[in-house]
Amino acid sequence: MREIIFDTETTGLDPLEDRVIEIGGVELVNRFPSGRSIHFYIHPGDRQIHPEAQAVHGISLTDLAGKPRFAEIVEEFLAFIDGAKLVAHNATFDMNFLNQELKRVGIEPLLPDRVVDTLAMARRKHPMGPNSLDALCKRYAIDNSRRTKHGALLDSELLAEVYIELVGGKQAALGLEVVEAAVEVDAGGMSVVAAVARRRIPLAPRLLPTERAAHAAMVEGLGESAIWKRIAMPEGREPASGFTQAAE
Repeated sequence: MREIIFDTETTGLDPLEDRVIEIGGVELVNRFPSGRSIHFYIHPGDRQIHPEAQAVHGISLTDLAGKPRFAEIVEEFLAFIDGAKLVAHNATFDMNFLNQELKRVGIEPLLPDRVVDTLAMARRKHPMGPNSLDALCKRYAIDNSRRTKHGALLDSELLAEVYIELVGGKQAALGLEVVEAAVEVDAGGMSVVAAVARRRIPLAPRLLPTERAAHAAMVEGLGESAIWKRIAMPEGREPASGFTQAAE
């Protein structure tokens, strides 16, 4: 499963008039950072940066001198996010701006069904709040000391850590991708159904030919009611210690 955690910074708050001036994103594969990221500073053309917005992200027009326009980076950005879920904090804000930028260059909008809003997730999980990115970093003991200003790439990196916690912590990524069987096990007197998966490359048999022959001879002497004769093992697999080894 591939997800892109992303953030934008803009010249102001109106997606119809204001422009995206920074995009940052990091890739998660099965809820683990892959090490891949993307980051652009974007010149807003003739649009000025609102002083209140600049106070938040610290980006000035001088900083953006010589930077590409959105039309120059859009193909690289779309290639990076292709086929992935998009995850953002207060995603409606970022998606409105991105889709307006896409519209300006004649590209179809990104559909809402591929977007995950971590602010909405946090509000459901922590209804008493606060649920800003800084507050969630504090809640989950994530170091955000570098965040003196908003920045799209840094905020994406922090949000990736927050998102992993929101979906159940780092252990959420340890689940098996392909479940092929379920076995019923006894857990302290309770019957529990546990999912297991087969190894992609089976382990080599660990019994010597002499041990197999000795086991077969022993089974033959146990009589027709022996449990070993009621266990159908796949070819090349051997029972060990009384278990059928549904998964190794």
